[in-house]
Amino acid sequence: MKLVTSSVAFILASTSAFAGGHASQEAVLANYANIAEAKYADSLATAKVLQAAVATLADKPSAENLEAAKKAWLAARVPYQQTEVFRFGNAIVDDWEGKVNAWPLDEGLIDYVDAAYGGATDENAVAVLNVIANPMFELGGTTVDATMITPALLEETLQEADGVEANVATGYHAIEFLLWGQDLNGHGAGAGARPWTDYAAGDDCTGGNCDRRAEYLIAATDLLVSDLDWMVAQWAEAGAARAELLADQNAGIVAMLTGMGSLSYGEQAGERMRLGLMLNDPEEEHDCFSDNTHNSHYYDGLGVQNVYFGAYTRIDGTVVSGPSLSNLVMAKDAALDAEMKGKLFTTMKALGAIKTAAEAGFAYDQMLERGNDAGEALVMGGVTGLIDQTKTIERVVTALELENIAFEGSDSLDNPTAVFN
Repeated sequence: MKLVTSSVAFILASTSAFAGGHASQEAVLANYANIAEAKYADSLATAKVLQAAVATLADKPSAENLEAAKKAWLAARVPYQQTEVFRFGNAIVDDWEGKVNAWPLDEGLIDYVDAAYGGATDENAVAVLNVIANPMFELGGTTVDATMITPALLEETLQEADGVEANVATGYHAIEFLLWGQDLNGHGAGAGARPWTDYAAGDDCTGGNCDRRAEYLIAATDLLVSDLDWMVAQWAEAGAARAELLADQNAGIVAMLTGMGSLSYGEQAGERMRLGLMLNDPEEEHDCFSDNTHNSHYYDGLGVQNVYFGAYTRIDGTVVSGPSLSNLVMAKDAALDAEMKGKLFTTMKALGAIKTAAEAGFAYDQMLERGNDAGEALVMGGVTGLIDQTKTIERVVTALELENIAFEGSDSLDNPTAVFN
């Protein structure tokens, strides 16, 4: 489990310089903001690599260029997933995040789907609209001209069309679907298998409307780059997110812990892991088209760890680090700090076990199959670790004498019977 071991060694090394000194709240918050800026900058840089790969695919469709775009998408997820810990406590991030990482999505809104997918429902009248195949369509009683597929069309007209959250037209997962296509393997091995010829010209085109599919993919990727560029600016020295964080030091520390606790508990342990296991539903995978969910879970967990230790390794190998929450807690209660560290390491070991198993061929959607005891044990190891570390985060809140912290919950954890109602 090389990644887990190396992350532990890195964290211990990067925090040791601050362990003996007093860390002020102001210094801890400034370091947190620096890490946020670095993570979003890395997300932007990798999205630009993806943008270039998509442009190449559209210009010269081939199996090799489709594979290169997929690899660029996978690489782009690594820094971005580590930013999710900035959600829940930072309003600027919360108001923006749905544009770039919303899931699950009714992919029939975007492109062709398998016949078993079904049709429009009472909940979503445009679940199979297929914008790529229809340059003109009705939406909410209005005729929409989609002759040109642009970032503005995706963002302003299609995203959450008809007020339905599952109508996700933008962000990483719309791009993922356009690169991989639907994963029709159920609990079997294998990700989506979209052919490169879905982007081919003339008679070689499969799936129809290859030019419009490429146009949609380019528009979605351009919008992702634009959105990430905006978020980098929010965490820069004069950025609004940084200013809001630093304006009230107690509120800033609350934001840090709210992000850690909410991502650990309600979001990741609950909605992304326990719920899928309860429903035995591979559609509940976070990266369901690409079978990359094991990495999403791992890097979400690593993002929580980054915040507590105040350290992040950038994609170029350099480290952003400084005074941390760990320093604040150590000054109050060294035993509690040791407990928090232990819980974080235990969680990362469990998430690392899921990652290792998936990379060895035991896909996450296979783990979710009813009766798969080994898969359930792996997933529940992560769930248990995340829940357990949240309990210690709550103790940290008390030790730091903070108030007004409420972590996100999930019916899968708090009211399981409601999941089946």
